Amino acid sequence: MHQLSDYIQASIIEGHQIASGANTESPFKSGSVEMQAPYFLERGLDISVYYAATINLSISPRTFNLYNAEYKFKKVHWCSNLPSEDFSFSKCGIGYQDKYHSGLIYYPHPETKVIHFQSRSAIETLMPFIPNLAYGTRVDFYYNPEEIEILDPN
Repeated sequence: MHQLSDYIQASIIEGHQIASGANTESPFKSGSVEMQAPYFLERGLDISVYYAATINLSISPRTFNLYNAEYKFKKVHWCSNLPSEDFSFSKCGIGYQDKYHSGLIYYPHPETKVIHFQSRSAIETLMPFIPNLAYGTRVDFYYNPEEIEILDPN
């Protein structure tokens, strides 16, 4: 079983497809996640157990604040054509079809990014491959409330 008990409903949404390399106009043919993995490993986080892409979740109309991530990496210079970026990761999970899948919130800090920004209602996750997921699919998103705050619009 899993350790995270706080969860909210979320929907699978399409991202920029840069993390996976599926975007034909992406300069990162192997995907940004695969390119970044060695830099995270150097800093103590092995993401090779996850599928080399992100699963993007919408928690709209809610937003989130990742304020106390377990892993925080500053000035990761993973691409010679871009400035260094800051990244944070927090344990999370997806409940889908009566199964729990453990993963990580993948958070490239928007203040250090120059391209491919996400909505404040979109959470990018790294997960093992989960069959039969499709855009619009509703899932349970499990998170650690000591690291991430879910904000209601009211």
